[in-house]
Amino acid sequence: MLTTDEIDDVTERDPSPDVVIAADGLSLTFQTNDGEVHALKDVSLSIERGDFVSFIGPSGCGKTTFLRVLADLEKPTGGAITVNGVSPEEARKSRAYGYVFQAAGLYPWRTIAGNVRLPLEIMGYSKSEMAERVSKVMELVDLSGFEQKFPWQLSGGMQQRASIARALAFDADILLMDEPFGALDEIVRDHLNEQLLALWARTGKTIGFVTHSIPEAVYLSTKIVVMSPRPGRITDVIDSSLPKERPLGIRDTPEFLEIAHRVRDGLRAGHAYD
Repeated sequence: MLTTDEIDDVTERDPSPDVVIAADGLSLTFQTNDGEVHALKDVSLSIERGDFVSFIGPSGCGKTTFLRVLADLEKPTGGAITVNGVSPEEARKSRAYGYVFQAAGLYPWRTIAGNVRLPLEIMGYSKSEMAERVSKVMELVDLSGFEQKFPWQLSGGMQQRASIARALAFDADILLMDEPFGALDEIVRDHLNEQLLALWARTGKTIGFVTHSIPEAVYLSTKIVVMSPRPGRITDVIDSSLPKERPLGIRDTPEFLEIAHRVRDGLRAGHAYD
């Protein structure tokens, strides 16, 4: 648990109002029956408002753990982290972010609209406001007309779009996405990547995105965080020079390939810690 002094220290180091996520020397060690597991070690990172940040690295490098710390689903054991200038717990209570998991996690007995509406019901929104918000986010993810369908009637890609709509329903400024397209085929994944970029451009959300795919990380991101195997550390932070408008064909350009090579080099450097 972070102390007030630790939170104040991070705020002083990152006074810019544009910094929405600030980690300083963040560490997380799990206690298991087989001994300690060092999931994160000395992670320092700043994410600014409106950034699209991808976290990439091998399995077990702490990508998802870092997102879970941001979402207050895990507690760090060292260092400090703030979200919008406050602790992750306070940010969670103020509904600062939506979270999209690897699996869509839709309730099969609820319609798509019912699934998207669920967090709004829990938060106590009025029926009229719930209807308005559901309609808006269904349009954002291009699912208008599917409100009364059930999850089993939708493709995997459409289910993930419904999951994104649910995370957007209460209009949080930050969207955390844990490898949401990893189980989809390449054609569907490319299409959803394009749609996600369009959604990000329309909403201006700050997005944290976990992936194992180098092309996906480079295509989507304004910033790419390359992480090492356990204990999870940052080996490189790459600011993308690609334009905001990115057709799929940009992946064949020299600029794209140069960034992809740097990501790959960072992954190799991380393995040198083994």
